Amino acid sequence: MSAPLFLVESLPTADSMVLDGPEGHHAATVQRLRVGEELLLGDGRGGTATAVVTAVGRGTLDIEVTSRGYVDAPSPRLVVVQGIAKGDRGELAVQAMTEVGVDEIVPWAAGRSVVQWRGDRGVRARGKWVATAREAAKQARRAWLPVVAGAPDEATQSVARRIAGAAAGYVLHEEATDRLTTVELPDHGEIVLVVGPEGGITPAELSAFESAGAHPVRLGPSVLRTSTAGVAALAVLATRLLHW
Repeated sequence: MSAPLFLVESLPTADSMVLDGPEGHHAATVQRLRVGEELLLGDGRGGTATAVVTAVGRGTLDIEVTSRGYVDAPSPRLVVVQGIAKGDRGELAVQAMTEVGVDEIVPWAAGRSVVQWRGDRGVRARGKWVATAREAAKQARRAWLPVVAGAPDEATQSVARRIAGAAAGYVLHEEATDRLTTVELPDHGEIVLVVGPEGGITPAELSAFESAGAHPVRLGPSVLRTSTAGVAALAVLATRLLHW
């Protein structure tokens, strides 16, 4: 089994350090790491370090760094605009998309989103997405922590501007004739993929995205849930772009 990953604000410059705080508590108390066991440290920005536990305290670990590394950011950069969904479907989507390699997730206040993020509720909801992405990145041993954009969410006009500035934009739509498996993909820059909410994308939204340069695509004959469509699309992109 691969060594567990713990995220830190900055990697140690010295050969030894104390891992404390929430990550130290999780390592020492929850995962119960012991002297001699190996772990990974990551700053979420490509920097990594391998370390060995030298002592265990109450919610802390003394560790010795054995190697350091850096992982380049993936290119093209994969951005998913996720229509806000009801219940825990949005968090399920964030978790799975992080595991398969999304680089940024943009919560989108789509016209047919049943749930609207407003005021404190929106701040809390976005915070859950951030926490979910962080934990999923640790589980997947990712060197780069996905960004969750939005303040706390983005309007259709903002999404259209994001598409206009990207190397390519695609909208998952059940009536599209072209497939994501065959459309032309850029080899650098940013790819923006739009996933609608449970009720789908409105004609006006689709028109706005197409005017910004997006290409409607479909995955196949099935209509997927909003919590799984982005994951399936990312798997296609990761395979075609040789990220996997």
